[in-house]
Amino acid sequence: MTESDEVELIRRALAGDEPAFESLVVEHQDRLYSAMIQVTGSVHDAEEVTQEAFIRAFLKLDTFQQNSQFFTWLYRVAFNIALSRKRRKRAKISLDQQREDIGNDVIDHGEAVDAGMIRQDQVSLVQNAMDQLSEQHRAILVLREMNEASYEEISEILELSIGTVRSRLNRARKQLRITIEELQTEDATAEIPSGGATANRNPAAEN
Repeated sequence: MTESDEVELIRRALAGDEPAFESLVVEHQDRLYSAMIQVTGSVHDAEEVTQEAFIRAFLKLDTFQQNSQFFTWLYRVAFNIALSRKRRKRAKISLDQQREDIGNDVIDHGEAVDAGMIRQDQVSLVQNAMDQLSEQHRAILVLREMNEASYEEISEILELSIGTVRSRLNRARKQLRITIEELQTEDATAEIPSGGATANRNPAAEN
């Protein structure tokens, strides 16, 4: 679909042409759904967020200023819905329970925060680390590293200046690395046998 075609569909949808909006849904639903899987970490939640986003977009289409791409505006609608749902979920359940809910739903292991850090056997570790980040840091990492959004798109979606996007992204990357290292240290410590400290006792000292 060309940009002019999309503009025409938006114009018709604003005039009450529902099939025109349905065409917009068909054009963008797969891309939005894939993006929301990365944001929510759940196929089920991604489906619900995507559906709600299109409903809200239809009801608020008149607020679209058309000074940006339609998908960028639609993504921001869906992204805010996803974050609101996640905050509500975290208020109700513990972090451990949330991890159980997320399970292995996250797909597309090819997307990488750091190509040298993330390998196939580290996906679970990185997901756990992402869960422990603040909403601000998680949001900007998902947008930039997983959804490959430009700085301009992130700026519009999160309503931040380009400079703030860059500095927050740097802090988020640093915090993610620190969190991953801490989790790795915890795992390594847990693997040390509990009897290791007493394995070299001197029998003579016991007599």
